[in-house]
Amino acid sequence: MKFGVVVFPGSNCDEDMVYVLSNIMGQETVKLWHKNTDLEGCDVIVLPGGFSYGDYLRSGAIARFSPIMEGVIQHANKGGIVFGVCNGFQVLCEAGLVPGALLQNTERKFICKNVFIKAQNNDSLLTNSIPKDRALKIPIAHGEGRYFADEKTLKEMNENGQILFRYCDEKGEITDDANPNGATENIAGVCNAGKNVFGMMPHPERAADSILSNEDGKFLFESILKKTGVLA
Repeated sequence: MKFGVVVFPGSNCDEDMVYVLSNIMGQETVKLWHKNTDLEGCDVIVLPGGFSYGDYLRSGAIARFSPIMEGVIQHANKGGIVFGVCNGFQVLCEAGLVPGALLQNTERKFICKNVFIKAQNNDSLLTNSIPKDRALKIPIAHGEGRYFADEKTLKEMNENGQILFRYCDEKGEITDDANPNGATENIAGVCNAGKNVFGMMPHPERAADSILSNEDGKFLFESILKKTGVLA
């Protein structure tokens, strides 16, 4: 399995993602500069966190027009796997590859802390290895992470199993108090209707190494590898 991590001006989680994919998960991983158009034969394209183009205009709004995104969109439209984390999720929304939008946090403050999330199903490419009903401790670091979609879109997404994660408390209870940014329905991660494009605000790559005393994020990377047949 070959992973490509796209690097935009202002990306700052690309090295973290590359480290986890190559050193911990043992997968071939390359960096893809945003001005290039060649995806270099990668099976999975990852849009990492950071502040692409300094988050000017709207987060992800400028990066969405980087030359490489044409290839990323084509890859997704052909059924290829695309995974966006934090700023990468914002880019996916701006590109229309996943439904909804990411707005300013309710309190208009940048939030950086550990939160808990709960998988809403256990059969997707990103969630199949997560123990059922387990609350995962995963860090967030964003100022515009409040997920929003209109009522019709939310209804369709819920019916189609496109809500991947919701913010919860340590016991797995989905409550208003456990919602760090005011996201609609506590939504922390979603996928497209074809279930090959995934976006989430929390950073699993920051919770996938034993040296950090937290490997909850590793479940997501194991899920990708198991679903694609790389891991037994």
